[in-house]
Formats: sequence, structure tokens, C-alpha cells
Amino acid sequence: MKIIILGAGQVGSSVAESLVSEANDITVVDSNTVHLNALQERLDLRVVSGNGASPSVLEAAGAPDADLLIAVTQSDQTNLCACRVAKTLFNVPTRIARLRAADYEAYPELLDERNFAVDHSICPEQIVTDYIRKLIEFPEALQVLEFADGMVTMIAVKAFEGGLLVGKPLKSIPQRLPNIDARVAAIFRRDQSIAPTGDTVIERGDEVFILAATTHIRKVMTELRRMDKPIRSIIVAGGGNIGYRLAKAIERNVNVKLIERDRQRAETLASQLTRALVLHGDSTDEALLDSESIEETDMFLALTNDEEDNIMSASLAKQMGARRTLALINRKSYVELVQGAGRIDIAISPALTSIGQLLARVRRGDVAAVHSLRRGAAEALELVAHGDAKHCKVIGRRIEEIDLPEGATISAIVRNTGKSRTEYKELVPYEVPIFEVIMAHHDTVIRAEDHVIVFCTSKKLVAKVEKLFQVGWGFF
Repeated sequence: MKIIILGAGQVGSSVAESLVSEANDITVVDSNTVHLNALQERLDLRVVSGNGASPSVLEAAGAPDADLLIAVTQSDQTNLCACRVAKTLFNVPTRIARLRAADYEAYPELLDERNFAVDHSICPEQIVTDYIRKLIEFPEALQVLEFADGMVTMIAVKAFEGGLLVGKPLKSIPQRLPNIDARVAAIFRRDQSIAPTGDTVIERGDEVFILAATTHIRKVMTELRRMDKPIRSIIVAGGGNIGYRLAKAIERNVNVKLIERDRQRAETLASQLTRALVLHGDSTDEALLDSESIEETDMFLALTNDEEDNIMSASLAKQMGARRTLALINRKSYVELVQGAGRIDIAISPALTSIGQLLARVRRGDVAAVHSLRRGAAEALELVAHGDAKHCKVIGRRIEEIDLPEGATISAIVRNTGKSRTEYKELVPYEVPIFEVIMAHHDTVIRAEDHVIVFCTSKKLVAKVEKLFQVGWGFF
């Protein structure tokens, strides 16, 4: 595909890096030549300097022949204007815009063809906020990912001594959970992928990715490790977009304290939050953390825009007694360095967390969801099987008959049962289809319109998996 990316910031750079590795023709546009030069030195792509909303700049970037425009600059206005120009002047088929302001969600008509012509909009800050909320809900997890509109959940946990499955083969799971079907999608041991079989024994320290119906996932987790106490008290460092959104979302259910360095911003936050306590101060100030009883805090979240500050404050909080710590860190090398080293329990890259929605629009075939795993090294995809047995290589075949590349695993299937139930919205009845969650086994047969969840231990496998699910031209 020929793709134009507007913005060479954290999100734009991460998207470019992901797409370049898949043999796409990428052009990145930004007004900051320093960022462009650094990106061009690292990656095989074109760069154009200028304002992405300018017709002449878009033309120079190859908009007349582009298949996709991804506008992820820091300015909502630039992103919206660029989509409109790309549609009107160059008829770019697909246009995606990053929108940071929540106002646009209330007026979706502004994004349609008659106005800004945005096919898909994303808000990375909201994506990261929702991601962190899931980690608060499951404090034992390293990652919590949802598929099929929340019907299936994949959780990554580190197996600790004392877990009921540690030292036992995976085939013992049905004995432990006789009424629950779950599937271990992958195991990473000392950063190396291990293909799970019935005889695979989970060891202490293994990073285990396990999949189950969302209604069963908590029960499944108890088999892997000791359950932590629920999160009741949280300190958030940083009152930016993510910190504010998170505090606003959880303040009714959790005791929240938010630390903000800028006094004016702290006063603004205090007026907008109803139950959260806003503190003006420095999150790396040992005296401040001590005065706020950091040793009694269930979770410390370092969410400032400065990743060095996040590392320092989260490390300090852990040292002073915080039960669990999380930090936003953009640099991949930093994430690998600090996560699990004893100071920081979870390190999150905002860019990698949010690009899944973008990648789902770029993938070939009908891809409903994409999640980056293990700091972008692996991926989990939700693909929809279309066509028939003659024109699609997966439909009508048992999983053991499908020519999956080594390292790719079909973990679960979500299937429309053909039945429905009646629900009510404002006393108006409407029918909702009923789906069933099927954990994949060797003899499971894939049907047309199944949502198939595939785990890829390496991003290099994604293109081969997508090709398997593509429908032959003769079907249409």
C-alpha cells in the first residue's frame, strides 16, 4: 500500500516503523525537519517537510496515488483539514485522523463525507486511558486485551511461585477448570517464545498469554498465580490528558490522589474533578510521597509527559512501599530495561498501545482488531473469515489442516449462533444476535463469518496469516 503519514511524533513514528516492516510504500510529512531526518536515518521511507494540510505539500507527498492517509499530528485542526483536502483534491480512498479533543465525539456528523471526510478517528489518549483502567481492574496482569466487542479477553501474567499451574503441564487445565474452556496462546520464557502443547510445563517467571471468555477470565487467572487484593487507593503523577481522563473515569470507585507540577493546571483539575484529591507538587519529591502515605498506596501511576520523570517517580514510589507501579515510557529500550526489574511493574508505551486501531485499518482482509504485544514484537489479530471453502483457505477446514506459519496460533473463535435475544433501549425493543465463544482445538472447523483470533509470536508472520484469510477473486 502507498501510505502517507502526517506527523513524525511518537504516534506517527511508531506507525511508520510498524508499516515499513511490512513492505508498504511510506511517506512521512512533518514541519520539523529534525524529526524527519532522524526517522529517515532509521527507516526505509520518504519524508516531506511542510504543513500536512497544505495541498501542495500533500501533492508532493504523493497524495494523487495514495491508498491511505493517516493524519496524526498534534493539531486536531490540521488533521481534519488534511482529510478534507485529501478527499476533495486527491480522492484518497481512506483517511484516518487523530482527534485529541473529546468534543468531536459528541458531533460525529462533522466527520462524514459532507464535512471533514474522516473515515476513522482515533484518540490515543483515550485508548491508553481505557488500557490502564483494565490493568487496574486486573492488578495481576501485565496486559489485558479484548476481542469481539469484549466477549473474549486475553491476559498476560507472570507465573509466580505458588500458582496452581506452576510446575504442571498445560493439559491439566481442564482438570482444574472442568466447566471452563481456556487456551494458553503463547508462553515467553526468558524472552524466548515457547509453542504451548499439552505437555508444556509452566515455570516460575514465565510470561503466559491466556485466552478465555470474558465472563471466565478471572477464574482462569486464579489458576496461574496468587490473586492480588483489589485496587482501592491510587496516586496518579501527571495531570495531562491521560492523567485527567483516568482520574475522571475512576474517581467514583477508587480513592484517587493526583499530583500536578503546574499550579494553574492543578487548580483547573481541582475544579473539574469531583472526588479526586489534586495536589500541587513534584511526583519525584520524597517528602510529598511520604506525606501522602505512599506505603499504603495500592498502585502508583506515573503518567507525565516526561518519561525520565516517570521512571524516577515510579521507582521511588516502589522503593517507598507502593504495592504496584506503572509508568508511561515511550522509548522501547527504556521499557525493556525497567519493566520487571523490581522497581516498575508495568511499563506502557502510549504509541504502541494506541496504534492497534490504526493497524486494523491497514491490514489486508477483514481485520476487526489488532493488539501489539511484548512492546511491538508480537501481535494478536481478530480476523473475519469470508467466502467459502473454494475461495478461502481457512473456511471449512479443521485447524490442524490450515497451513499456518510456525509461530502463529489460532486461539479462539467467536461465532454467530443465528439466534438472537430481545433488549430494550428507552423502552424500544430490538434484536441482538447471540454469539458463542469457542476455544480452538485441532479439530475445530472454521465457518464463514467466524471471528478468528490469531496469536503471532513475531510481526513477520502477520502478512502470511492475512494472506490465508484473503478471499479469492472468483468469489465476488
